[in-house]
Amino acid sequence: MRNIKMTIKYDGSRYKGFQRLKDNDMTIQGKIENVLSKMTNESIEIIGSGRTDMGVHANGQVANFKTDSELSIKKMHDYLYEYLPEDIVIINMEEVDDRFHSRYNAKSKIYLYKIDNNKYHDPFLRKYTTHVEKKLDLELMREASKYLIGEHDFTSFASSKSKKKSNIREIHSIEIKEHHNLVEIYVHGNGFLYNMVRIIVGALLDVGLHRKTPQDIKEMLEFKDRSKASDTAPSKGLILHKVNY
Repeated sequence: MRNIKMTIKYDGSRYKGFQRLKDNDMTIQGKIENVLSKMTNESIEIIGSGRTDMGVHANGQVANFKTDSELSIKKMHDYLYEYLPEDIVIINMEEVDDRFHSRYNAKSKIYLYKIDNNKYHDPFLRKYTTHVEKKLDLELMREASKYLIGEHDFTSFASSKSKKKSNIREIHSIEIKEHHNLVEIYVHGNGFLYNMVRIIVGALLDVGLHRKTPQDIKEMLEFKDRSKASDTAPSKGLILHKVNY
């Protein structure tokens, strides 16, 4: 049995998320598994590094699958490129040790959130950015982000639908960049709760728009109550940027 690792790039705009759904084939996992199963004449199940929600994109999602197929990696890669939809591309494939597990072996992840901070939105970026017309106070956002660095109980920053046993996570860094009014927020952590990055971005946007203060972010953490935090930022601006092993 071979263990194959894939790095996947996808536009999540028209999909119901990464995870396969029983009653809906419009998922990233479902599309890839269908093509792999036809290619190998096996029932293939892929293991992703994590789930991305409906409308969320990826630059570097990682997944692995087991197969008895003797096809070369190149032939597999070419087949996937030919038969997957144009908005899903396998950018790398390699055979790895049998013990490799995309989710359990992941050390950390980097998520990227993109904001179009021009007065008028760019129609070519509308599916991959959240448009904020009012000029953001980036320095205040950077100041606020410092309260989130380190290991904390992120209950206030997790969806009420989150079913994790522990809401303690560690944020290694939050970097906020801007170029020609395109704002990029990179959030690097050891793991993330359901909607956690989008709620963090929602809070930072509130600070950037002077609706909240950096001190408010600190208090949100201390409350450990989702109802005390900011709204969840839209999914379309979020990208799973990189998974580190």
